[in-house]
Amino acid sequence: MAANNFDFGVIGAGIVGLAMANRLRELHPSASIAVFDKETSVGKHASGRNSGVLHAGFYYSPDSLKAALTRDGNKLLRDFCSEAGVRVNETGKVVVAQNPSEVAALQELHRRGNANGVVTELVSADRLAELEPLAKTSELALWSPNTAVANPLEVTKALANKVLREGSVLKLGHKVLHVSENRIITNIGNFSIGHIVNCAGLYADKIAKPFGYCDDYVMLPFKGLYWYGNWEPGRLQRHVYPVPDPRNPFLGVHLTVTIDGRAKIGPTAIPIFSRESYSGIGGLSVKEILNIVGIYPKFLSSRHHDVFGLIKSELPKYLQRHLITQAKALVPSVDPKDFKERGEPGIRAQLLDIKNKKLEMDFVVRGDETSTHLLNAVSPAWTSALAMANHVCKKFE
Repeated sequence: MAANNFDFGVIGAGIVGLAMANRLRELHPSASIAVFDKETSVGKHASGRNSGVLHAGFYYSPDSLKAALTRDGNKLLRDFCSEAGVRVNETGKVVVAQNPSEVAALQELHRRGNANGVVTELVSADRLAELEPLAKTSELALWSPNTAVANPLEVTKALANKVLREGSVLKLGHKVLHVSENRIITNIGNFSIGHIVNCAGLYADKIAKPFGYCDDYVMLPFKGLYWYGNWEPGRLQRHVYPVPDPRNPFLGVHLTVTIDGRAKIGPTAIPIFSRESYSGIGGLSVKEILNIVGIYPKFLSSRHHDVFGLIKSELPKYLQRHLITQAKALVPSVDPKDFKERGEPGIRAQLLDIKNKKLEMDFVVRGDETSTHLLNAVSPAWTSALAMANHVCKKFE
């Protein structure tokens, strides 16, 4: 086959794109597979900038893709890490109620866990004190023993190495300029592709539009900020999460334990106006800002979300002290002076359903015989990636 001809062309070298390339290789050992990315290394965006939490899968509606793929993805990712020699820290997670009115929501999360085939346990405040002495709750807490953590970039690189070893090609530094049926044109070359697989994350909507698969959605970016603590490793033993607001697809500010035992606070879900606005004016695009600003009147008028409340609660979190104070409600010993190290921010690529003025709560997969588009591959997509690839690639079996 010619050097610029491939049976499969995957756009995006994050963990989802690499998982797709990995599964395609398992199904078609002799196929020619290329993974294209504008960056010069893998996992430069959400895949390398998330908290690395291996979610268990109890948050999500039992009839959703997120529920099944997170549950299965948790096991598959653990198995992969074991095979690849990548460390996993078996932290577990507690979800705490900040007041008695949130206890019913904890019970609903427990019910969802049971429905999703995920082990969770409602525990007393005394039992919580044994599991995580630093955490505080009202009446009950939810214990998730199968939640864990790994280094997200290390896992992504290990998967990239497997993809390369097994014969696929990484076309890094290839910015996709144009796509059409069976064709990918980048800043470096023109490629004939048997089947295009769109795993472009923040730009998945742009890749899907020429194929007619994202006309009903627009992408809204949300920034996640993190702060690391100076506590000695192991002082915080478990991830500590609040009860999430069911109206929004975000889990709220929480404390996580890193792979090396450090405490980390975040992320936020701050609305921003450019897809790669990680810091300052870097990554800002005037065209993109105008486009996203034009979307906000629809979002602000949504009856599905408390958008003004979201903005009012999130924007102050740009201030370190305010963000850390949010975490203090979960772990009273948190002190702003102990969390001064800024983590690398991430940006969540969240789809908005234009007609219904609603943030998409689930993964979205669309396509036909010439292209496949993984849209809204947001958290917990890092956990779910290998299971998502198995699910999507059934069409290629």
